[in-house]
Amino acid sequence: MSVDEMGLAMVMSVRMAPLLPLIFLLIIHKVYSKEEVVNYSHPHICALKNSSVIMSCTYTYPTGCKIEKVFWTKNPVKGEENPDLSEDPEYSQRLQYLGDKQQNCTIRLSHVTQKDQHMYCFRFITDKPNVKWTGYPGVTLTVTDLQVEAPERVTEGHNVSLTCKSSCTLTDRATFIWYRNSQPLTERRDRNNQLLLQSVRREDAGRYSCALHGHTYISPAAQLNVSYAPKNVSVSISGSGVIVEGDSVTLICSSDSNPPALNFSWFKGGTFVGSGRIYSISNISSDDSKKYKCKSINEHGEKYSDALNLNIMYSPRRVSVSIIKSGQFWEGDSVTLICSSDSNPPALNFSWFKENQSSAVGSGQSFSALQSGRFYCEAHNQHGSQRSDAVTVTVKGHLVILYISIGVVCGAAVVIMLISLWIKNRNGAQKSQVNHSRPHNGLHKTCIGGERTDPVYENVEAAQHDSNTCKPDLNSSVYENITNKKRKRI
Repeated sequence: MSVDEMGLAMVMSVRMAPLLPLIFLLIIHKVYSKEEVVNYSHPHICALKNSSVIMSCTYTYPTGCKIEKVFWTKNPVKGEENPDLSEDPEYSQRLQYLGDKQQNCTIRLSHVTQKDQHMYCFRFITDKPNVKWTGYPGVTLTVTDLQVEAPERVTEGHNVSLTCKSSCTLTDRATFIWYRNSQPLTERRDRNNQLLLQSVRREDAGRYSCALHGHTYISPAAQLNVSYAPKNVSVSISGSGVIVEGDSVTLICSSDSNPPALNFSWFKGGTFVGSGRIYSISNISSDDSKKYKCKSINEHGEKYSDALNLNIMYSPRRVSVSIIKSGQFWEGDSVTLICSSDSNPPALNFSWFKENQSSAVGSGQSFSALQSGRFYCEAHNQHGSQRSDAVTVTVKGHLVILYISIGVVCGAAVVIMLISLWIKNRNGAQKSQVNHSRPHNGLHKTCIGGERTDPVYENVEAAQHDSNTCKPDLNSSVYENITNKKRKRI
């Protein structure tokens, strides 16, 4: 007979028993029929996937009974024998009984998953065949994962909030940890399940996930998409980057933006020249070596690239020869000629030629000409060559110098002789005028020593008592006209 059946028989015999024996029987029943009770600390548990769950409970059983077996079962059904979970292969390695056979019936269930979502009950069996008990209802276990809830898109500079969500309210007090691109954001550890990003930047974009401190489970990642205007706009040259005059060149505009920029504009030296991400120049010339830049545009803004100056290679042109100094050059002088050109890269190889000669007469940017002739230069770089027009160099020899010197000396001698004759004739003419202006007797008187009071003789020194002093030389040219006149008179 079970304890319940025995209690019912005692109540039925109350009518036939005297009052005192009835009280005695009730006391005995109370002592013997101590209730079977199982108490669960948390009838409902919300556990994180892959975590460990502790189901705490206590129990009591009738006095006088001895506990033979204690175990946990799931989803018990009345009237059926419920299995011991410790003997179930799915639980045997994950379930640990932490209680005893007195009053503690706590267990730990590890690595829970959604398949573990059941009602779990504690059951004990005593040494009395009819004293068996299952604590029903038991503990209802709900297993949840974590999900990050984030807006699909946020604009740079705005605030954004991310939420770590679970399908049920976690039983244990949780501390949340946030990850971006699998790297922990240690400064974001908080008991709040929200992550607030203030004045979001493009660097904040990425895959965000969350977890609970002390647990290994990490939620699936959610993508945070940050929209922003174009940044880091640049122009690049397709290919090797070496541009030779006559080539076709392709320029590419690149930018960092979200959403990607689809509108591009091209400028050459500040002038709009085209649109599209790619700009092509065919048969390029050195005149195209200006600064190019592009503008990238999306719905959030626009930005210009830095200017790119195209370095266009070309062969020498506008080659010319210049003479260091001007004037006449004489034999033995060194006439320096300089060869100049416009080329990219600059010409480093120069050759000098003299007209009507097939081979070069010199090299280098400068050349010293030692003889007369017409000279020209040829400038070379790796892209080609060009020759200059010829210049004339005249170098005068030593014979020319000698002839000129003799001519100068002879000319000077002739001039001196002419000047001497002119002076001599002039003096003679003056003396002739003096002689014709005085009579001969006056002259005779003077020579004899007579009167010298005439002013004509005031500078003539006296003391000419020599008889020959005043005798005229009739053969002198001074008297030749006088003589002729006398002859005419005869």
